[in-house]
Amino acid sequence: MSGRGPAAFVATVVAVAALVGGASTYRYLHRASRPAVETATGAPPMAKLAAVIPEVSLPDRDGQMRSLTKDWRGKSLIVNFWATWCVPCRKEIPLLLRLQHEHADQGFQVVGIAVDFRDKVLQYAQSMKIDYPILIGEQEALDAASAFGVEAVGFPFTVFADARGRIVLAHLGELTPPAADLILGEVADVNAGRKTLEQARNAIETGLKKLPRPGNQS
Repeated sequence: MSGRGPAAFVATVVAVAALVGGASTYRYLHRASRPAVETATGAPPMAKLAAVIPEVSLPDRDGQMRSLTKDWRGKSLIVNFWATWCVPCRKEIPLLLRLQHEHADQGFQVVGIAVDFRDKVLQYAQSMKIDYPILIGEQEALDAASAFGVEAVGFPFTVFADARGRIVLAHLGELTPPAADLILGEVADVNAGRKTLEQARNAIETGLKKLPRPGNQS
């Protein structure tokens, strides 16, 4: 726990939750090597997303410090910022479990970063049988989001990186299976040298526009 104390952490998280404005929030961030981060309300960019996975270290479920850049070097990371009180976060966990199980042999690794109280995360992770790594923090996890270049963000927030640690896409809002499969397919093309980062981002942008938003699917 940081020196700002529980009250400061809760106030920050409440402000972040208010930014989302509900489970229907859905944004995708793309294009330039340092794409702009937008709020859920479409306000002007607040910050610039990092070009590569930053050096972030947080304790895992066993209390051991884990580093995004060192512990999963060479993996295509799917870094998911979430919280137990976030409804769309909870809804997408089964999808994240599927992605880990189906794409691990392609070098993909899901890492959850829980911006929440440790006891609640441990209890929820056990009940959901989450078997991918989870890093846990309160203010420290919000600081991790800042390291990605995000000053304020709604949950869930997921960053996709290629095997070289370059950020391909940042997705704000609940992931859907079609969106996740599209994104991972493009990241795989980047890893294989079939596409450049810009080509993959363009393809993701075009593909996502054709997909229904969460809550609007038939």
